[in-house]
Amino acid sequence: MKTRHLFIFTFMLFSSSVFGQKEKKAETVDPDSSGVVSDRFLPTAAPLLLFDDNAKTEKKKAEKKKIKKNIYFGEKTKKGYVRQNIREQTQYQIYNYTTQNRPADPYIRDIHWIDSRDKVIRTKDFDPARGYLLHGPYEREIGEVLVEKGYFYFGTKHGTWLTFDTKTVLQDKLHYSEGWPKDSKVTYYNREQKKIEKLIPIEYDLMEGNFFHFHEDGQVGVVGEYHFGEKVGLWTEYWNVKGKTVRKREIQYQEKPFTKDFTPYIRAEWDKEGNLIYRKEGLASN
Repeated sequence: MKTRHLFIFTFMLFSSSVFGQKEKKAETVDPDSSGVVSDRFLPTAAPLLLFDDNAKTEKKKAEKKKIKKNIYFGEKTKKGYVRQNIREQTQYQIYNYTTQNRPADPYIRDIHWIDSRDKVIRTKDFDPARGYLLHGPYEREIGEVLVEKGYFYFGTKHGTWLTFDTKTVLQDKLHYSEGWPKDSKVTYYNREQKKIEKLIPIEYDLMEGNFFHFHEDGQVGVVGEYHFGEKVGLWTEYWNVKGKTVRKREIQYQEKPFTKDFTPYIRAEWDKEGNLIYRKEGLASN
């Protein structure tokens, strides 16, 4: 009996030691050790219907079906407003929102939603647990003067957007299609087959928003962001590997446009199997 108790005690001691080592090892996993990407929001292939003329025609038909009050683009919405004091002036944002959740479009940079907890409209990191996508008409007023108006479509700017100065003089008139500025440029490997090569977002004749370059088979090749025509943040290149998305190289650009004395640098590189082969010295492995 004593021998049996001694064996159990020894086994428990050994097990706790082994599991403790495993837990400790898990805490120090290097996020750059593998270039294989499992992010479900990352586009793995080019969109098929983006800028499709037939799709636009069907969309316009749906937009005309505004029969009942607070129904926009076929979706029932609710109305709300946010009040803020900015520089001793009162700003109102009057908006409509939908309780229908749609997965965030990985191609669109700005997804507008109302944060019900903090009572603020956000453009990043939509969380359906704490808010709703803007959908339908939107107006922004400073005092009692209208300074901006437009429509949202499941969190993305859609249709014509107008901005005015405080004397109600028109300043800008932009056109969007589900978050994409209509001036955006699309290049194709084969236009008839809609094999997209590049999606280049354009606003005010400058590149503004998320940029995508695809391999000829539709796999994502490069993802990055432009701001005021300048590359910003982390740009990522991907290997053309079937069945999985594997990072090839990350290049770090300035976080804000027109940053002086900043030189872009390669942050890390991986081989086609996802094995890390280079990381810039001095970077934390988290």
